[in-house]
Amino acid sequence: MRPARSPARAFAKPWPLGGRGPLLRIQVMRISPRPSAPEPDPARRQPELRASDADREAVAERLRDAAAEGRIDLEELQERLDQVFAAKTYGELEPVTADLPADPAAVAGRALQAARQAAAQQPLLIKGGMHGTSRVGHWVVPDRIEVYGGMGSVKLDFTRAEVPHQVVDISVRGDMGGVVVVVPEGWPVDTTALNPGLGGVKNKAVGAPVAGAPLLRVAGSGGMGGVVIRYPNRWERRRLRDKRAG
Repeated sequence: MRPARSPARAFAKPWPLGGRGPLLRIQVMRISPRPSAPEPDPARRQPELRASDADREAVAERLRDAAAEGRIDLEELQERLDQVFAAKTYGELEPVTADLPADPAAVAGRALQAARQAAAQQPLLIKGGMHGTSRVGHWVVPDRIEVYGGMGSVKLDFTRAEVPHQVVDISVRGDMGGVVVVVPEGWPVDTTALNPGLGGVKNKAVGAPVAGAPLLRVAGSGGMGGVVIRYPNRWERRRLRDKRAG
């Protein structure tokens, strides 16, 4: 009787072309990768780790910004800088900025959000008084504005304003000085509820409206000084271009 071949010898012998060899069953297992956990902040989790020159310079730059903002004086800045450049670990760097805002950009964002909320809660009251006044540049526009031209006039310039509302209601009394409203091209202005008074109403912003632009609804009376609504003039457009270029 011939001895049975071992599996190892069976695989070692070449099988003839076209012949039927042993049956191999291969099972493939799918392994899902584990989600990688976020890297811990070494300055908070491992204060004993050594700090690099880049770490020290980043903290120093933050201190310089704090001094420029008036949070610390120059003498304290120098003291803290000495501590920063003498620090060896993250644990020695952390106390130097512990009493400073964690993220200046976040602080500015919260201040802007608070301004928006305050603007939405109550109307903005603007009075020209004897010498006149204006709102130009960047300013947050509420959804309601009350304007009194007084003796000196009022100018509202919306070309760089931030308008978080789709509709802005402006109540106008031109008085003696009058009111001037400057809007970007493409902003629709509704003056159907505005009484011209003795000074009249001149709405020169009659171009085609741009999709998404806020609607200004102007109501009230032009008084003696009247109300003028227009686009930026040549000098204002030049100043706007200079601001954007800067």
